[in-house]
Amino acid sequence: MASISRFLSPAQAGAAAQPRSGAGVEILDVRPMGGAYVLDGWWQRLGIPATLSRLLAGRRVDSRSERVLFAMVANRALEPLAKLAGAKWVTERVAVAGLAVVDEDTCYRAMDWLLEIEADLAEAAYWSVADLLNLEVDLLFFDTTSTYFETEQADDPEEGATVGFRTFGHSKDSRPDLPQVIIGMAVTRTGIPIRVWTWPGNTNDQALIRQVKDDLRAWKLGRVVWVADRGFTSAENRRSLQRAGGHDIIGEKIRGDNKEARAALSRQGRYHVVAGNLQVKEVVLDDGTMRDRFVICHNPDQADRDKTIRDQLLTQLVDTIADSDTLTATARAGLAGERRGYPGLKRFLRVTAGGLLRVDQAAVRAEARLDGKFLLRTSDPTLSAEDVALGYKQLLEVERGWRDMKSTLALRPVYHHLERRIRAHVVLCWLALLLIRPAETATDDTWRNLRHQLDRMHQVTLAGDHGTIVQRNATTADRAGILRRLDLAEPPKFYEFNPT
Repeated sequence: MASISRFLSPAQAGAAAQPRSGAGVEILDVRPMGGAYVLDGWWQRLGIPATLSRLLAGRRVDSRSERVLFAMVANRALEPLAKLAGAKWVTERVAVAGLAVVDEDTCYRAMDWLLEIEADLAEAAYWSVADLLNLEVDLLFFDTTSTYFETEQADDPEEGATVGFRTFGHSKDSRPDLPQVIIGMAVTRTGIPIRVWTWPGNTNDQALIRQVKDDLRAWKLGRVVWVADRGFTSAENRRSLQRAGGHDIIGEKIRGDNKEARAALSRQGRYHVVAGNLQVKEVVLDDGTMRDRFVICHNPDQADRDKTIRDQLLTQLVDTIADSDTLTATARAGLAGERRGYPGLKRFLRVTAGGLLRVDQAAVRAEARLDGKFLLRTSDPTLSAEDVALGYKQLLEVERGWRDMKSTLALRPVYHHLERRIRAHVVLCWLALLLIRPAETATDDTWRNLRHQLDRMHQVTLAGDHGTIVQRNATTADRAGILRRLDLAEPPKFYEFNPT
């Protein structure tokens, strides 16, 4: 326009510069676009569109299936909603490249397709992430959680099953009164989730890790050391994890009837410091047929906290039973039963042969010997005690993943009741975590902070006398820095020109 104006006479240039009658610009629409743009960038970089195209080839699917699946994943990461509200979110409130309109039925069909290809998609996505981020796969961490449903009625069992999918079981969310499902997740040492699994709500943890190992066997991951907490420590699990050259690091229960744990804890030895708040010593138990390595870990800070909590419990227990000798035998029995409903007090309460209530000093001394300690078992002969302890502490990456799944990505509440839709919903949350975790790693920031900045990048539709135009607002230094750390180019300035 500047070049053309050079050929105008002064009068023509002046006339052209005057506003036309009725001229002006009207803002028709404003939508956040930065978060969806960044997520789409990682989605493309991981090769998920090409993988979906390959896996869905030959099926009668909607041509927009890849875009619809991405939109649902982006919704979990940006503004988690139910599928109906999520469809309106795409249509009316956010800018998703290549998808202007979507309806609820299309979303449900896409979820069904996703579930059919879940296993192959997880494998392809993992290798894409591994190539992109140079992941080390020597340690794989596995843990489970549960999520409940706001219904008092469990599902009826399907044909051939003993229980329904949503059913009652041991709740890890402290809601045993509601039906639930069990969800498992495997992550790398840097917190990258590689796959999720969903089981009926009463499934026992002990059998799950064996299925997980079998499902990942075809991936040919090479040398893998499985890390799991004490909920998975059983001889059968350890044998399964050690097949084909695999190894494990598993937490051991140090209370209760665990002869090996008692034997390991009773061995004398000197601790050495491996971190500011962690000391370790190694114990080897050899019964002539098996040689097991145990690592005893001691946290002095945690030991102080354990003692403080125990002292508070003992004070409460002493106050409760102070005048119980004057009560009738029936009243004392009722008081003892009431106190035994509190696990923290139950372990320190003793009932004498005469029915009197006393503090169990032997139990107090036994508990004091365990202050700040936890016990690990490993089958790997090459790992040092320090590596075993620090590797186990990285199991917190799974806990971090569960926190993000349940808060940032709003895994719960689940609005579905069909098993296939519940499973697909969990897979969508996993894909969202798979996108935000590398972004957090690359920027050394939380997704919450990144989302706050990116949501201020908007796509604006403007209308004037000559038509409409779609463009984005200016990129600030903060947003430019995020894109630079993520190795993503700035979005285009203009998107559409629609002359009248």
